[in-house]
Amino acid sequence: MRNLVLDRTIVTAALAALLFSASLLPHTAANQRISPGAHLMAQTTPPTSSTTALNATSQSDQTDLSLTVYNSDLALVRDVRDISLPAGDFRLKFMDVAATLNPATVHFRSLGVPGSVSVLEQNYEYDLLEPQKLLAKYVGRELKVMYGPTEVSATLLADNNGPVWKIGNEIVTGFNPGVMHFPELPANLYDRPTLLWTLENHGPERQKVEASYLATRLAWSADYVLTANRDESTADLDGWVTLTNNSGTAFQNAKLQLVAGELNRVVSAQRVFKELEAVNARSDAAAPAFNQEAFSEYHLYTLGRRTSVMNNESKQISLLAATSIPLTKAYEVDGQQYYYRSAMKPGAPLKDAVQVYYRIKNEEKANLGMPLPAGTVRVYQADSGGNVLFAGEDRIDHTPKDEELNLHIGNAFDVVAERKQTDYKTVTNQVHEMEYEITLRNHKAIPIKVEVNEPIGGDWEMLNSTFAWTKTAAFAAQFIVPVEKDGTSVLRYRVRVRW
Repeated sequence: MRNLVLDRTIVTAALAALLFSASLLPHTAANQRISPGAHLMAQTTPPTSSTTALNATSQSDQTDLSLTVYNSDLALVRDVRDISLPAGDFRLKFMDVAATLNPATVHFRSLGVPGSVSVLEQNYEYDLLEPQKLLAKYVGRELKVMYGPTEVSATLLADNNGPVWKIGNEIVTGFNPGVMHFPELPANLYDRPTLLWTLENHGPERQKVEASYLATRLAWSADYVLTANRDESTADLDGWVTLTNNSGTAFQNAKLQLVAGELNRVVSAQRVFKELEAVNARSDAAAPAFNQEAFSEYHLYTLGRRTSVMNNESKQISLLAATSIPLTKAYEVDGQQYYYRSAMKPGAPLKDAVQVYYRIKNEEKANLGMPLPAGTVRVYQADSGGNVLFAGEDRIDHTPKDEELNLHIGNAFDVVAERKQTDYKTVTNQVHEMEYEITLRNHKAIPIKVEVNEPIGGDWEMLNSTFAWTKTAAFAAQFIVPVEKDGTSVLRYRVRVRW
């Protein structure tokens, strides 16, 4: 009997050691090498003794934190901590990292004594503690559960689409045991995402180290508020950054940088780190508020103070505030290409929308001149009583300095455009002549000018027109038509087109 017990003990110890080694592999690799049942048993088997020490570090050890967020659901996190590192080989639990980090992008180094600490092995532990996972880890083990009004000992036989219990000599399913008592936490369930490293230290015991990595579900966007004065001659522009953190961890007292631009993600992680570390090194001394600078083909905005971004939080930070910006209001009528393809049927005139635009120049003399990240511009205007009302919105692309913002805020209520084809003539099979009459009626109390844009197409020639025209593109002509208050203007033109 003693030999049998001894043999069983040896086999059990060997199996436990084998399963513990498998559990240290990345999760995907571990799952490929052992069956699901064996994997779960491995999670519940306490680790065997090891000569490698296990240390842990959390946010409480942080001495610096930098967050560089792109407007493409990507962020670079640089986490600096002052920790104790035993000499030789040891294991380190680096806790409080983003749950959405990409393990392939993790970079660890010693800042105090570069090259003194080497990473021998890395695991990313994201199997987080929750009731269902805890129950799954106890398959094959005995628990104390409530069975009706009585607490009993029950063995969890399986947990596939619901638990299967053995209570006494009965197999029981379909009951809610209520309170369950677990004797211990399984070895590989973590209360928060954790990086587990096997390190080798040839330097001093106390060192400042940095872990950097790329993570998703951290993003930012820009929003703007343009407030026009009553006569729509000037406007104030306020810009806001909305930063959203759904990464699974909070970032406390962090240096914040935002990158605007179209980032090509098909690059190696090592190249990304080299470029971004160089930028972070240049941006340590930031001016108050957002300080912007060119970075490669992007623009980098550095907040001049530290900020905290909690998990599952949206935070708004002021990006800019500009006042008394010269504003131009424009009315546009855009024709359609099919107007020039054939003779149009007679009848009621076609009505074209008269679109309203606000135009401002992003330049220093207009109290702007800052490269503007892409975002939504919401336009407001004061009424006669001084109340500010919403007047429309438009989205802008990334806009460099000295470029124009052309904001479509809606269609005019008091300006009407009617079009009719007054003549159509076939000169040859490929050459046609057509004549249009566009009537513009202005019911406003002020005179306006309307830009009429005609996408004629083909090889065209303007034969005559009642207003001056400009060839704005190979296929298009533009007319500027003034219309008096409560007045009417009629644009007539004839064009020859070769197809």
